Amino acid sequence: METDLSGKVAIISGATSGIGQALARRLADRGVKLGLLARGERDSVVPGAIQRAIDVRDFESLQSFSDEVSAEFGSLDIVIANAGVGHYADFLETPRERVLEMIETNFLGTVNLVQATLPIMVRHGKGGDVVAIASEAGRRGLPGEAVYSASKFGQVGLMRALDNEMRENGIRVTNICPGGVATEFAVGNGRGREKGSEQLTNMMTAEDIADVGEFVLGRPRGHRILEVAMRPMSEPSWG
Repeated sequence: METDLSGKVAIISGATSGIGQALARRLADRGVKLGLLARGERDSVVPGAIQRAIDVRDFESLQSFSDEVSAEFGSLDIVIANAGVGHYADFLETPRERVLEMIETNFLGTVNLVQATLPIMVRHGKGGDVVAIASEAGRRGLPGEAVYSASKFGQVGLMRALDNEMRENGIRVTNICPGGVATEFAVGNGRGREKGSEQLTNMMTAEDIADVGEFVLGRPRGHRILEVAMRPMSEPSWG
């Protein structure tokens, strides 16, 4: 039987656009209470949500936000690490500042978020779910994406290890690893894509990923999904 998500409390990073926004709206439709964070100020994503402008590289702000959300709503049941940045170029042509931004946001930002939230989930003792919106680049090294792939490999590895550590606390840990998704993230970043590009029309949508996130979170508590890998039909599997 599918788990009823109504009344659950979730924190989502990178929540004001793309996949994060789609997930926030989907979970709100299921009755989930939301704490939403992103680097930039944006209009409210979901009425009634606690929304703050926070960079996931700022651990202390993540701790304060997590405490605020759990205190306001009385629980913390779901954490979705979605914030991420990318820059696609050959390794030797990747600017140093972009190297640091990807490692610090994609990998360290995920470490920061789960380190700020897991103690609250464990203390409440009700189990829960931690989901990383990772990438196919975190499952296989791709040309022109060396540093991005490395940051996502780190994210995937972290989640796999946490699955082993958190299971006894009833906390399920899942990697969702999409290929190309037609969001703001897919535009620019060294790929040469622009809004309206034909390449984008063949990609998956943010709603496609929200479908998977909703499915993962709705599974009966007696089992867990460790990883979901998905690609649009227009992309090869790369072995």
